[in-house]
Parts: sequence; C-alpha cells; structure tokens
Amino acid sequence: MFSRAAWSRILPFLVYISFIIAVDVLARLGVDLQALRWMYALKIGAVLATLAWFWRDYTELHRWDAGPLALAIAIAAGVLVLVLWVSLNASWMVIGAPDGFNPTTGGQLDWLMVAVRIAGAALVVPLMEELFWRSFLMRWIDSDHFQLLDPAQISLKSFVIGVVLFGFEHNLWLAGMVAGAAYSLLYMKQRSLWSSILAHAVTNGLLGVWIVRTGNWTYW
Repeated sequence: MFSRAAWSRILPFLVYISFIIAVDVLARLGVDLQALRWMYALKIGAVLATLAWFWRDYTELHRWDAGPLALAIAIAAGVLVLVLWVSLNASWMVIGAPDGFNPTTGGQLDWLMVAVRIAGAALVVPLMEELFWRSFLMRWIDSDHFQLLDPAQISLKSFVIGVVLFGFEHNLWLAGMVAGAAYSLLYMKQRSLWSSILAHAVTNGLLGVWIVRTGNWTYW
C-alpha cells in the first residue's frame, strides 16, 4: 500500500483524470459537448478541495524557497515551453483529434467560462500535476520513501520515465515531453517544487490567453 504522503499526491491527480473519463463517457453516450463545458468547473473544484484536504502533507510547499534568480529562470522556462507548445503541432506530434474546450455561446465568448478555465489551468492544474509527476512519481520510482529523496538525486531512469509518461498524458505528446523535461530539470536543479509549479503556471496561463486571442480551442 502507498503511504499517506503518496496518496496525498496521487488522489488529486486521480480526481482530475476521473472527470476527464466521465466527460468522455458522457460525450460518447450522446450528451452535448456544450452542456458538458461546466464539468471543468466541477473538476477544478473537486481537485482544489482534495488539495486543500491534504495541504498539511505538502511540507515542501509550506515555505517559499526560490530566490530572485530562480524565479526569473522559472518564468523564462514557462514562456519557452509555451512557445514550443504551440509550435510542436505537426500531425505526427499529435495523438487523436481533440475537440478542445470552446467557451463561446452563439459565437460570443462566455467570459466567466474563460476565467474559470484559465484560473483552473494556471493555478490549480500546475499544483496538482507537479505534486504528482515531480514530487511523487519521479522520486517514488527511485525510492519507496520518496519524500526523503533530495530532488537533485533523482536518477536518469526516473527522469526519462517521468518525462515520457507526462508527454503521453497530453495529446500533443512531444510538446508534453518537452514541457515535462523543462519542469523536471527545474525541480532537480533548483530543488524546489515551487519553481516547477511557477513555470507550469506561466505556461498554462499564457497559453490560455493565446487560445482566447487566436480561437485555437483544440489546445484546451
């Protein structure tokens, strides 16, 4: 069985994935995609509640341990990942044909829906994913007592496995691997989960702005 430290990082991710599966099943059963858009708000709310429940277990997040230089590097990494994310989109770099998330109704943007989507992607998803992929999985591959493993000591094997799995979590699998590599290296080099969370948040937040400006809803 996993320890409490492990479950506290696994369960928010499982809640997130469960909602994705539920939406897919409902869509296959014929439920209109437009009617399912607000499931995103429920998903983010459920993930946020799970994170709040386990907050005391995230001891590495109870202190801000990234200095000004680390902050600047994390922001720059987040911007770089964004540029690569919207560029690595050749057909062989994409799995499936996602419908994406279209926040328009009758051709008009639903700004409340846009705000919920960007806030969820920029503030909740990075926290949930970095706790699972970086804090838990990469270290757990190396040690059952993962919470005691210094991020700088993560092995090459764990790094590669984490990056590949993170990549295939996304339909833009190559862009996902690039992002996973960038966030993992930040975590390992700066030994701070806040660094990878910040970079991830910058990528997701700016991606949301770009999507709204360009109307490329499939990126959501």
